[in-house]
Amino acid sequence: MTPFFRKKKDIPLGLWMKCPDCSKMVFTKTFEQNQNVCPECGFHIRLTAEHRIQLLVDEGSFEELASDLEPRDVLHFNDRESYEAKLKRNQAKSGSTEAVRGGRALLDGRPVNICAMDFGFMGGSMGVVVGERIAIVAEDALERRVPLVVIATSGGARMHEGALSLMQMAKTSAVIAKLREAHVPYITVLADPCTGGVSASFAAQGDVTLAEPGALIGFAGPRVIQGTIKRTLPEGFQRSEFLVDKGYVDRIVPRKKLKEEIATILDYLLPREVIEETPPEETPPEETATERVGGEPAPEEPASEEPASQATGEAVITPAAKTDADGESKNDVAKEDQANDVRST
Repeated sequence: MTPFFRKKKDIPLGLWMKCPDCSKMVFTKTFEQNQNVCPECGFHIRLTAEHRIQLLVDEGSFEELASDLEPRDVLHFNDRESYEAKLKRNQAKSGSTEAVRGGRALLDGRPVNICAMDFGFMGGSMGVVVGERIAIVAEDALERRVPLVVIATSGGARMHEGALSLMQMAKTSAVIAKLREAHVPYITVLADPCTGGVSASFAAQGDVTLAEPGALIGFAGPRVIQGTIKRTLPEGFQRSEFLVDKGYVDRIVPRKKLKEEIATILDYLLPREVIEETPPEETPPEETATERVGGEPAPEEPASEEPASQATGEAVITPAAKTDADGESKNDVAKEDQANDVRST
């Protein structure tokens, strides 16, 4: 008798995924429902630019700007494959034309301009179009006087565009300086990783700098630094937790609370509405004598008889006082006559 073996069911691809940090297997749906954060260890998995925008802005409010700008192989750069071929491959893989998307949106009901970078598109490297898109969105924020929010994740400048990519550091820094002069709020969110020319330009110039937990942030990588200085680096070097202690990052915010945190910060940074003060009510003038008696002149009150001398400050002699004074003078005269008679005798 042949043994009965139940046919093994094929497990669909993508049903489970392994956490890159703790190596535990988690349902893919559980990851997605948790905003691509591992429920076991809290590791934040990298997101696309489109996904980051969806997590932050109000549904249906995003209006993309400068989407018609696309990168070109100006230098005819050729490595293992041509730059043009590499662009087409990354565009087909990501569904986006560049490593950044930006535009207008509402964040918890507040009008903002937002840019989000995608590390999955050529390592989020900054080329001419990336710098131009960020500059256009920032200039639009300046013109509309609405806050600018940028989620930065990048490996640095795009070597395929040579010095043209390095010029984007100056371009983006110049427009951010205009925002600061106009007192338009600018918030940066540093995601893993944020390195190279991006971390040395617009990503480091926010009025408030937030970071996701465990994000690698710095200009050069830790291995390059350790190999250069020949010294052992401290534990957690260049991670967001290390940098918040050094003052480079203002606050570490988990992805679930990021939208709420940015909305709260905007409440502090945006100018309060000017409330027009109502002028104080004028007290009605006192009624005149004519108004009190129904339009007819009221009888004049007799003026108090006040001696004129009181106004001038002279002494006042009343009739009674005058009589007393006359009597006293007559008595003095009589007494003087009697004294004369006594002396004559």
